[in-house]
Amino acid sequence: MNKISTPTQVYEVDGEILLRTAQVFDAELISQYFCTNKAFLQPWEPKREDAFYTIAGWSKKLIKLNELHKLGIGFYLLIIDRNTQEMLGTISFSNLSRFPMYSCTVGYSVAEHAQGKGIMSRALPMAVNYMFSIQNMHRIGAGYLPCNERSAAVLKKLGFKKEGYAEEYLLINGKWQDHVLTALTNPNWKNEKR
Repeated sequence: MNKISTPTQVYEVDGEILLRTAQVFDAELISQYFCTNKAFLQPWEPKREDAFYTIAGWSKKLIKLNELHKLGIGFYLLIIDRNTQEMLGTISFSNLSRFPMYSCTVGYSVAEHAQGKGIMSRALPMAVNYMFSIQNMHRIGAGYLPCNERSAAVLKKLGFKKEGYAEEYLLINGKWQDHVLTALTNPNWKNEKR
């Protein structure tokens, strides 16, 4: 595994999988990913406006996301096949809170054709390690729809523990959906000197 990550940029490699921070020049790549996987991802995601599927929409969004990266308050990561340069999925960290919580929330997606190949089981540990070791997060929360067995299995494999069940937790595909809530804590967390 190769690492070239910094506090503002993620770049992690595991064999043929590259996990890196999205850049402004990725607008076409990301819009193509979401257009190709629109129907597949629809049951698992919020309803999207038309601009979400366009290069122009992503160009604007990536400018804002890069500011979040620089400020260390959000990270939008791409999972890339190193051989083909094809985008295989996304991992995002939001709701970053530092002192005294040191916590955030993770969300992710994998392309339809990449399902069942262990992509997220390899990419998510790299992302979590980045948030724990570089961003010094103590806790990462993740929620999933009760019917999403693949997501449940990935989180369990990584050590996320079930903490609860939230009714009507997120507005997914146009309707309020219940979620199973899980979290993972950092066993090596260090108190930063202020």
